[in-house]
Amino acid sequence: MTFINRVRQVVAAIAVPLLAAACGGGGEADVATIRFWAMGREGEVVEHLVPEFERRNPGIRVQVQQIPWSAAHEKLLTAFVGGATPDVSQLGNSWVPEFQALGALEPLDARASASASTPRADYFAGIWDTNVIDGRTYGLPWYVDTRVLFYRPDLLAAAGYPQPPKNWAEWMDAMRKLKARMGPSQFPILLPTNEWPQPVILGMQTGGTLLRDGGRWGDFSNPAFRRGFDFYVQLFREGLAPRVSASEISNRYQEFERGNIAMMITGPWEIGEFTTRVTGVPWATAPLPGPDGPGVSLAGGASLVLFRNSRNKDAAWRFIQYLSEPATQVRFYELTGDLPARRSSWRSPALAGNERAAAFRDQLDRVVPLPKVPEAEAIVNKVFEQGERAVRGQATVEQALAALDADVDRLLEKRRWMLDRREGGQ
Repeated sequence: MTFINRVRQVVAAIAVPLLAAACGGGGEADVATIRFWAMGREGEVVEHLVPEFERRNPGIRVQVQQIPWSAAHEKLLTAFVGGATPDVSQLGNSWVPEFQALGALEPLDARASASASTPRADYFAGIWDTNVIDGRTYGLPWYVDTRVLFYRPDLLAAAGYPQPPKNWAEWMDAMRKLKARMGPSQFPILLPTNEWPQPVILGMQTGGTLLRDGGRWGDFSNPAFRRGFDFYVQLFREGLAPRVSASEISNRYQEFERGNIAMMITGPWEIGEFTTRVTGVPWATAPLPGPDGPGVSLAGGASLVLFRNSRNKDAAWRFIQYLSEPATQVRFYELTGDLPARRSSWRSPALAGNERAAAFRDQLDRVVPLPKVPEAEAIVNKVFEQGERAVRGQATVEQALAALDADVDRLLEKRRWMLDRREGGQ
């Protein structure tokens, strides 16, 4: 089946229920209906927030469509091609550059500046920045995601670190002391070799930007990124991290509880997992150590975007504002565990007293976005591919980084062509 035929089928599937709804009538002529697409668990839970919005806005109805994360990207692209995008959607913030490049998104600067309910200063700067491209804002952060250290405080204390390490020197020393107390099959830290966030974060902690010349070329051989990458590879070469992928670990929580792993770098969804699965030993979270003190981490999460083709932009913006209200964000956190994007929401009792979430609150003041190019996800996946070669001794650090630059340069070939044409006025 051709892509166009597949698009037509999907558009028809979307259009039929809309037509049926339109024919339903029933005195709804004065009611604006906005369509909101949300992914995964968020799409299920956000239904609980809609009645309050509709109570406050009797002239607006919200249709929520839940979309699996695994299908979301293709469905959004298909909807764009078929002119069937929703009014509002949840969008992973690393997808914002792609849909902005397509011209699918409505800039929000004027609406956000005129709104008293979405003050930019109340958002974490690094998270807000993920939505800003060429000086214009294309989404409002909905919930945030970053990576911190999950660790066994009892094991670290026994190794001489009653407090978690705050810089690389302390971190490396703590890991070496932990390893000295461990058996051959036990390791101070787990860094699955098929996960890209860890090497990317370490490279960004040392000032690496991943790309250069306006996102035209890879910049992984740059000394700044190389310093972080060296640190990452050294952890494996010293035997401080096992050379295993995520699929080679049957149950990381069990290994953590058994003391076979003392630390791992992961995200906020693990608070719930650890609470349920790691019940027999103490565990805690801490901001990531950096080269010379507390380090940066990734600015991740999901944003709320308004599609340019929406016929109900004002109503859709009202819904975005409502979902962005601090109280609504706290309620959403209570329903999902997703961390709020608004600083003021973190002062609620639900979060202020959560000592394991506190590390994320601290870390969110030091987060940086991935390069804001449509190819970002493909690029970071290349990092772990080449990183794994270095970790497993199949390439030197220099060879791996040179190969990484070459891989990324190929991914950016079309981007270079487009930028050159744009700047040449063609």
